[in-house]
Amino acid sequence: MDNEYFAHETSVVDEGCSIGKGTKIWHFSHIMTGSEIGENCNIGQNVVVSPGVILGNNVKVQNNVSVYTGVLCHDDVFLGPSMVFTNIINPRSAVVRKDSYVTTIVEKGASIGANATIICGIVIGHYAFIGAGAVVTKDVKPYALVVGNPARQTGWMSKYGHRLLFDEKGLAVCPEGGDTYKLENGTVTNISKNE
Repeated sequence: MDNEYFAHETSVVDEGCSIGKGTKIWHFSHIMTGSEIGENCNIGQNVVVSPGVILGNNVKVQNNVSVYTGVLCHDDVFLGPSMVFTNIINPRSAVVRKDSYVTTIVEKGASIGANATIICGIVIGHYAFIGAGAVVTKDVKPYALVVGNPARQTGWMSKYGHRLLFDEKGLAVCPEGGDTYKLENGTVTNISKNE
């Protein structure tokens, strides 16, 4: 039976993983047993997807990313080139902690920039935007823009990836999508559409 996904001849796809229709796996990438990849994903060059990882539909994993056991990415997540996940709080070479992996969740539509580092055990909210090179050590709110080391919130982003500028009523409109967002009590919601 032909696969409904594409895997480059230099990639390694272990038995016992699940890969959705329309997904593309590129050069020198390794998809390990027990991982689940949704439909229409793009797995770049030199990517490792470890056992137990779940990637939703339309997830883009750019070159040189290792998605370690404990990571869950919802639909439409973007993982930038060479960004890093961790899965142990206190790693030591001589101490085996394979039963101590910590879960990290990246919610729908979030983007993580190139060379960012995500410390395990956090939740990155839907449509959050992590700047290139950021070191994220705590939860990130939905639609939040965070940058720096350690990462700090510097603003808000629309689901289309545009900076939101709120007026005196706490409202902002995305210039591309046209959605209206409301900032209230330190939380942003899209009031145009139900998400």
